[in-house]
Formats: sequence, C-alpha cells, structure tokens
Amino acid sequence: MEYLPEIIENAKVLITVKTYPLPSNKYEELVCTAGVLEDGRWIRIYPIPFRSLPNDKKFGKYQWIQLDLIRNKKDFRPESYRPKSDASSIQILDKVGTEHEWAERKKFVLRDVFTSFKDLIELAKSDTQKSLATFRPREIVEFIIEDDKRTWKEQWIANYEQYGLFDIDEKGEGVLRKIVDKIPYKYSYRFFCEGETKPRTLMIEDWEIGALYWNCLKQVDGDETKANELVSKKYFEEFLNKKDLHLFVGTTKQYHNVAPNPFVIIGVFYPPTRKDIGQVELF
Repeated sequence: MEYLPEIIENAKVLITVKTYPLPSNKYEELVCTAGVLEDGRWIRIYPIPFRSLPNDKKFGKYQWIQLDLIRNKKDFRPESYRPKSDASSIQILDKVGTEHEWAERKKFVLRDVFTSFKDLIELAKSDTQKSLATFRPREIVEFIIEDDKRTWKEQWIANYEQYGLFDIDEKGEGVLRKIVDKIPYKYSYRFFCEGETKPRTLMIEDWEIGALYWNCLKQVDGDETKANELVSKKYFEEFLNKKDLHLFVGTTKQYHNVAPNPFVIIGVFYPPTRKDIGQVELF
C-alpha cells in the first residue's frame, strides 16, 4: 500500500526536524528536514540547501510551510520527498507556538507515538519500510558525551569549497560562505523501552544540540568541558526533570536495511510536565 501519492501539490508541512548541517558530495551542504502533514503523517524533505535559501524563505522549527512535493526516487524510504521545483518556491506560513501547554504542537506530533523500539524496527525492516516516528522512552538513564573528529573529511571540504558560494554582509558585499563548524563531540541517550530489560543507545543529530553546544562554548569562554556540562544539564537534568520528553527518530538511508537498529535521534520534543507549566522555553 502506497504511503503517500507520487506528487503532493500544495503540501502543508509542520517542520519538526532539522539535523545538523553536513557537507555533501552532491550538494554544497545537506540538512535533513522533516515534519508532519496536517493529518499527522511524517514526511522527509530533501535536498534543501537551507543556509542558501533567501532569508525570507528560511523556516524555523514548528513553522508551517507550503510547497509542491514529488517523491524522491533516489531514496527508497516511503516518507522521502523533494521540492517539485526550486526550494525557493517554499511559502512560509504560521508558526505554532507553545501556548496552552503546547497543545497545538502535541495535536500534530503525538498522534502516533511508539513506546516499543522492537516494534518500530520491525516496521522499518518490513515492506512498510517506516523510517520516521515519534518515540517515548520508558526511562532515560544516561546522557553520553564522546569525543569525535574535530574536522570534516578533506574531500567533503573540497567539495564544499568548489561551489564558491557567497553570503551578503551588512554592507551589501559578497563574502565567501564559511563551512559550518563541526561539533567535536557525539551526544547520545541511553534509555529503556517498554517490554525490554536491556537499555538502548541512540545518537542525537538534532541541529538544536549543535547550536546549544556553540552557544554554551561562548558563555564559558571556550572551555569545552564546561560547555558540555551545560549541554548535559539541559538535555539530561532539565529535560528529564521538567519535560515530558519524546524523541523524533529517523533511519539513515545507508544503514536502513543493514543495521540491526538503523534509527538515530533527529529531534527532541519537550513539552513541560504539569509541574513545569509557565517555565521559560529552553531554546
């Protein structure tokens, strides 16, 4: 059974996911963008050269956008689409705020919530080939920080630089766009699922956590240890104690059919718990 039609005209998508930008062999930069349609079904939209978009076309998370979509034939995952025409055809619509206990956001992203990762993996490996979902862990027990490489692969940098892309500075002059800085750490959650006695570990590839790291690094004058302590405080202490944490998860195309668990965390959804109503948003 087809998940969605070949072409979706005037598709309205509530953006819920933007992963950290990666240099690409085929595009100057790749950001995995995903969200839900008005009926709550997940959809992935790429390629979108997000940083190359005009400022009036750059959308935020929980922003409704509208555009014509066509199935991405280079990706077997059923939720994968690309803009039918140039990405600059995107129309920016309303943003869904957090009034009334995040009720409006919950209405769209919590329609189909998984609590068993075993069930989710079975769907990914079946003919359904499900590759995007909202997941609620039974208990998160650890936030893991690991060292990672500090620079992108040389070939990725060379591919990026060959585009010679320019941004416009405050004087209206063209300046060569800088490749996005690489996060020198990997972040993961270790958690328990319903019906399982052993914890699972998933990497977090959300743009938010990357932006948080750089912001924290500035706050502590470049001390990486202190910056990671602040990241951990947000993602472990505050999220677990004050938020009703859900995870947006997605498979990687490369490992969808070969890895025992092909999912990574591509976003977090953190509405406040009842006791936290009225607290200021973290981001």
